[in-house]
Amino acid sequence: MNILVLGSGGREHALCWKLAQSRAIKSEGGTLYVSPGNPGMEDVARITLVDVTHHADVIAFAKKHDIGLVVIGPEAPLVDGLADSLRDANIASFGPSAQAAQLEGSKAFTKALCDKAGIPTAAYVRCTTLEEGRQALNTFAPPFVLKADGLAAGKGVVIAESAEHAEEALADMLGGAFGEAGAEVVIEEFMHGEEASFFALTDGEAVIPFGTAQDHKRVGEGDTGPNTGGMGAYSPARVLTDAQLAETMDRIILPTVRQMKEDGMPYCGVLYAGLMLTDEGVKLVEYNCRFGDPECQVLMMRLDSDLADYMLACAHGTLGEQMAPHFDNATAMTVVMAANGYPGTPKKGGIIDLTGVAESDTVKVFHAGTSLQTDGKLIANGGRVLNVTALGADTSAARDAAYKAVEEVKFPDGFYRTDIGYREIAREQ
Repeated sequence: MNILVLGSGGREHALCWKLAQSRAIKSEGGTLYVSPGNPGMEDVARITLVDVTHHADVIAFAKKHDIGLVVIGPEAPLVDGLADSLRDANIASFGPSAQAAQLEGSKAFTKALCDKAGIPTAAYVRCTTLEEGRQALNTFAPPFVLKADGLAAGKGVVIAESAEHAEEALADMLGGAFGEAGAEVVIEEFMHGEEASFFALTDGEAVIPFGTAQDHKRVGEGDTGPNTGGMGAYSPARVLTDAQLAETMDRIILPTVRQMKEDGMPYCGVLYAGLMLTDEGVKLVEYNCRFGDPECQVLMMRLDSDLADYMLACAHGTLGEQMAPHFDNATAMTVVMAANGYPGTPKKGGIIDLTGVAESDTVKVFHAGTSLQTDGKLIANGGRVLNVTALGADTSAARDAAYKAVEEVKFPDGFYRTDIGYREIAREQ
């Protein structure tokens, strides 16, 4: 079988790396394509260029190359309805419809669904004007949580310690700081607790848990500074107890899948729930309609099952026939190496030398924002540039292996956090 993966980041590199090991590619002579890809993917996939904003071009490529499955990595093409167009053309695709992708595409949509299905989440108010926002702020105590309603590349959330700071953030959002994504703002109560990420696969009917992770969103050590797309992650998130995992399925994931089906927009693909572990129980922070980045990297490092089998089962509505996936008991950790200036204006063009990195079955560098110069030199071409990922017997061992590999990377124009996994490591010790 031939498979096409769409995307160019670390998430898509990890997906390609794992799909290349699938029986459909490795044993059955299939070809794995990726568009637009990045230099790190050349060893596992055939890089091609297909414009995802032109659905007809993707369909034409899929038909010409006998693609049996299209895997849509990023959220924007899903919100844009690419999965709908592919299914209308009888091409199997992994990813939700445009209607279902509103779970990520609109914070307000998700909040309304939570109200309808009785899913525990933070109290909130929606606003479209500065005056509405100011009035809403009066109903909450600091710190204030403000979220741009639409897609903002993981950066559309501001946690304001004071009403003054919150008003400034509100004015920025409604004033166009996030473009159309900030035309509506959701103001939430601040939930106290520890965050964790939970993943499930669904074909709209059957649901299978697909691992846990803990991301580190803030740019600075000790979770300080502005939000980013994620500066590192580890898996599994052992902070989630068996009871909390069951609670997450029973009170959040399953009601969501049922409600989406009842509302005529069955969800197909991976459902990524950001969770807050509060004193009142597990609550939903937000949904994403694709694998997390960089959580996907650590999940793929631990996954022992054939990824293509599960993606195809989601696409064909046969997930209920699949056994639960098997994950390695080891811990995986990924450390993001970002370009100086990120998450503001990252410095592009910095030279990267990976020749000193000893990659193996337990150490892998996933490219996130890289490109090649005409002279063949690898350079930074984005904010988050590399995901240095490693396996270890526990979080401490995974940390040691990951940071050993980080030290072998020569990237003078980059930086990284040195404390990924610090909460779990403290618990281990």
